[in-house]
Amino acid sequence: MSIAQTLFSAQGRIRRRDYWLWSIGISLVFGVGIGVFGGATGAFGAMEKGEFPALFGLVYAACVIVLTWISVCLIAKRWHDRDKSGWMYLILFIPLIGGLWTLIECGFLDGTQGPNRYGPSPKGINNQPGVF
Repeated sequence: MSIAQTLFSAQGRIRRRDYWLWSIGISLVFGVGIGVFGGATGAFGAMEKGEFPALFGLVYAACVIVLTWISVCLIAKRWHDRDKSGWMYLILFIPLIGGLWTLIECGFLDGTQGPNRYGPSPKGINNQPGVF
C-alpha cells in the first residue's frame, strides 16, 4: 500500500503498529509545522494582542481538515482490520465511552488473522489462496 493510499483512502487494512506510527508521526509533523509557521509569521504574538491573522487562520484550518481526513482513513482501516465497518468511526461521537472504545479496539486489540472481507491480512498471515 502506497503512502497516499494509507493516508487518504479508507479502503483496506493496516496494522496497529502502522496506525500508531502514522498517527503520531503525522500529528508531530503538523504540530511542529504549525508552530514554526505561527512563530515565523508572528501570528502567536498577534494573538496575544487580541488580533487573529487571516493567513494563519487559513493555514490552520487547512491543516485541521487534512488531519481530520487522515484520522478518519487510518481509524477506518483499523476497524477494517478488526473485520468491522469503517462507519464504526462514528462511535467516537459518543461522549467518553466512544473514545475509550475506539482506543481499545483500534489501538490495542489485534486484527483479524488472515484475510477478511476488507482485504488480505496486513501481516501477511494466511494470504495464500486456499490456505486457512
